[in-house]
Amino acid sequence: MQLGLLVVVVFLSSMDLTGSSKVVKGKRQRRISTELSQGCARGCDLCSEFNGCLRCSPKLFILLERNDIRQIGICLPSCPLGYFGLRNTDMNKCIKCKIENCESCFSRNFCTKCKEGLYLHKGRCYVTCPEGYAAANGTMECSSPAQCEMSEWGPWGPCSKKRKLCGFKKGHEERTRRILQAPSGDVSLCPPTTEVRRCTVQKSQCPEGKRKKKEEQGKQDNGNRNRKDTKDTKSGTKKRKNKQRGATVPATPASPTQ
Repeated sequence: MQLGLLVVVVFLSSMDLTGSSKVVKGKRQRRISTELSQGCARGCDLCSEFNGCLRCSPKLFILLERNDIRQIGICLPSCPLGYFGLRNTDMNKCIKCKIENCESCFSRNFCTKCKEGLYLHKGRCYVTCPEGYAAANGTMECSSPAQCEMSEWGPWGPCSKKRKLCGFKKGHEERTRRILQAPSGDVSLCPPTTEVRRCTVQKSQCPEGKRKKKEEQGKQDNGNRNRKDTKDTKSGTKKRKNKQRGATVPATPASPTQ
């Protein structure tokens, strides 16, 4: 008799446990069904009352915004400032820029626009442009001197040496170009405008050198002529003296004897 009562009690207990598990499972299903709302926002294919959108429509980006301990998902056609879009076959996502003071970025570590008042240089943000760089064309992007706009090189000038065009064999020639546009108007940041190279020409005597040589030759001829005249003058004087020495002196008649 006691054994029969024990079997009945065990059977009834198992029935209660089965019923309670069904109730719990039913409550969980009802809770999930209420979370997966049928009225998702436009562009959202799957949403939750607690976490917002869970899956966006194709070509849209999902952005997760933190609200206390929750993350709320929203669908956008493009990512907002401070984020960049990452497209995947599964789902497109908006990823936050990891660069300090960056307003928009191309990837996690390459900024394309800095916050107001900061300069952009090679994907980073600076208070001032790095040394050797300047903001180009009134923008907030730092450019190198190589980005100066220069004219074409002009023709090479004549070969010269110490500002002379003759009287030498080896000299230098140069050509020039102009600065059409400089970053912030600072031409000191641009490349050189003059280029110099060595040159070789056939040595020729300068006209002034020829005149000088003629003048020296004339002076030398005049000197020789003067020396000749002086020599001739001395020779004539000597001849006259010799003639005077060879001339006979007339005898003086003797006085008569008294």
